Amino acid sequence: MTHSSALNHRITERLMQLAAVAAVALSVFQIWQGLTANLSAPVFRPVHLCWILALVFLVKPLVKVDNRFYLPARLVDLSMVLATLWAAQHIVRFDYDDIGFLLDGLGTNDILAGSILIVTLLEATRRTVGIVMVVIAGFFLSYAMFGDILPASVASKGFALDEIIRFHIYSTNGVFGAPLAIAAGVVFIFVLFGAFLQVTGAGQFFIDAAFAVAGKYRGGPAKASVVASAALGSISGSAIANTVTTGALTIPMMKKLGYKPEQAAGIEAAASTGGQIMPPVMGAGAFVMAQFTGIAYSEILLVSIAPAILYFGCTLLYVHLMACKLGLKGMDKVTQLKIVMKQGWHFIVPLILITSLLLMSYSPVLVGIAGCSAILVAAMCRKHSRISLRLFLEGMKEGALLALPISVACATAGIVVGVVGQTGIGLQFTQFLMALSGGYLWSVMALIAVAAVILGMGLPVTAAYIVLSIMAVPALTELGLSILAAHMIVFWLSQTSNVTPPIALAAFAGAGIAGASPMQSAVQAFKLAQGFFLIPLMMAFSPLIYDGENLFGFMFAIVTTIALIVAFAGAIEGRLIKPLSVVERLVLLMVPFALIFSGLAIKLAAVAVVIVILSLNAFRRRESSATSV
Repeated sequence: MTHSSALNHRITERLMQLAAVAAVALSVFQIWQGLTANLSAPVFRPVHLCWILALVFLVKPLVKVDNRFYLPARLVDLSMVLATLWAAQHIVRFDYDDIGFLLDGLGTNDILAGSILIVTLLEATRRTVGIVMVVIAGFFLSYAMFGDILPASVASKGFALDEIIRFHIYSTNGVFGAPLAIAAGVVFIFVLFGAFLQVTGAGQFFIDAAFAVAGKYRGGPAKASVVASAALGSISGSAIANTVTTGALTIPMMKKLGYKPEQAAGIEAAASTGGQIMPPVMGAGAFVMAQFTGIAYSEILLVSIAPAILYFGCTLLYVHLMACKLGLKGMDKVTQLKIVMKQGWHFIVPLILITSLLLMSYSPVLVGIAGCSAILVAAMCRKHSRISLRLFLEGMKEGALLALPISVACATAGIVVGVVGQTGIGLQFTQFLMALSGGYLWSVMALIAVAAVILGMGLPVTAAYIVLSIMAVPALTELGLSILAAHMIVFWLSQTSNVTPPIALAAFAGAGIAGASPMQSAVQAFKLAQGFFLIPLMMAFSPLIYDGENLFGFMFAIVTTIALIVAFAGAIEGRLIKPLSVVERLVLLMVPFALIFSGLAIKLAAVAVVIVILSLNAFRRRESSATSV
C-alpha cells in the first residue's frame, strides 16, 4: 500500500467514525422529538434533512477511496456538509411571523440558503437513489420556471426563482412537505425498529420459525423464504434490503434443494417485495397514504390484510407448482417449531404490541418508539439474546444509515408534489390520462401500471408511489373508485418495478446472491409476483377493499380473487395438482376475463369452472396413485 493510499484509508476511517457518532446522535434526536414533539414542523424538518444530508456526504463519498482525486473530492464533500449546515440554520431561524417576505419577497441570503439546500439535496439524491430521480425533480423544477413558454395545453404561469424557493423551502409544501414529514417521523422510527430486530437476533428467529413451519414441505426452503419475507418485509422498509437479509440464508438452501439459481433469486425477490404490502407496517408507503388520504392508518392496515394474504398465497402457489414440475422434495432436517419457539418466543411480543397499538389508533411514532423499547426489553429478558452496549449503538447507527435513502427520496419527491400543487399540472395530466384511455377503467389501470414500471426503474418504491399517486389517483376517483381503493391500487402497482424487467432491483439483488443471470432472475420474479397485477384489478372491479358495509360482496371478492389466481397460475404453468391438457389451459386462460369484466352470474360460472377443473385434476391424481399401487 502506497503512502497516499494509506492516508486515504486513514481519512476514510476517521470520517466513518464521525459519521457513526452523528448517526447515533440522529437516532437519539429522533426518539427525543418523537416523545416530546418540542420542535415545530418548520424547525424539525430542516434539522432532520440537514442531518441526513450531512451523513450522506460523509458515508457516500464523491469518488472511491482508491481514486487519485480522493482527497480533493473529500474536501468537496466536507464543503457540502458545511454549506448544508449553514443553509439549514438559516432556514430554521427564518421568521415566518414576519409577513414582509410575502409582500417584498425573500432576501438575498434567504434565496441563497434555499438554493444551496435544493442543490445539496439533489446531489445527495444522486448518491443514494440515483440520477433518474434527480432528472425527474429537475424536469419538474424547470417546468415550474419555464412553463409559460410551453404550448397552451401544458403551459403554466412560469414562476420566478424567488417564488419557487419560497414555496418549496420556506413553507411545508415542497421539500419540507408531507413526504418528508412521514419519512422524518414514523418511517425513521420503524426503520430503527427493523435495525433492532437484526442486532437482537429477532430477525433470525423469524427466519428459523419460517423454516420450521414450511421447510418440510415440497420445495421447503422456497416456501420458507416466502413466509419469512412476509414476516420481516413489512418492517425492513425496503424490498432490496429484505432480499439481501433473508436471501443470504434462503437462496443457497433453495439451490441446494434443486432450484435453478434464477428461480431461487426470483422467488426471494417476489417474496421480499411482497413484504412492502404486508401489515402491520407495510414499508413507508402506507404511512404516506394515510397522510395523503386523511384515513387512519389503522383502517388502511385492516383493509390491507386480505389482499396481502392473497398475494402471498399466489406466490406460494407458484412456488409449489415450480417445485412439482422440478420434482423437488422438502428438507431432510428441519428444526421443530416448538424448539424454535422455545428459544425466541419473546420476540413475538413486540410485534403483537405494535400491531395492537396501531389498530387502537395510537400515534404511529409513539407506537414505533414503544416497539423499539419492547424489542430491547424482550432481548434483555433472556440470557442468550441479551445484547451489549456496542450492539445497541450498532443498532442506533444502522437505523439512521438505513433511513438515509428514504428521507432523501421523500424530500426530493416533495419537489415533484410541490410543483404539481404550485402549477396545477396534475389536473392537466388527469385530463390527458382520461383522453388517452378513452375513459375506460381497465385502460387507465393499464397506463398506470406501465407508468409505475417506468418510474420504478429509477425511483424507490415510496417515491414512485408519491409521484404516481398525485398524478393518477384523480383519474381513478373520477371513474368512480373510492379514494382509498385508488391509492391502494397505485400503491400496489408501484411495487412492481422491483420485479419487472428490464430493471428489477430486488431481483438483481437476489441474482447477486444466487450467482444467476440478473435478467433471467427478473423474468422469474415477474412470473412469481403476478399478484401485484392481478389483485389491483380485483380492487378496481370488485369490493376487495372492504368498506365496512358490503360483507357478502367482500367475501365473494375474495373467492373470485382466489379463483383468478388459481386459473391464471394453471394456465401459465400448465398444471395444478397434475399436468393440465391444452383444452383445460385454454379454458383457464379465459376465466380471468370472466371474473374481472362480467356480471355476477358469469362470475359464478367462472368460479364453478375453476372448481370443476381442479376437481378433475385431483381425481386424475388419485386415479394415477391407485394405478401405481
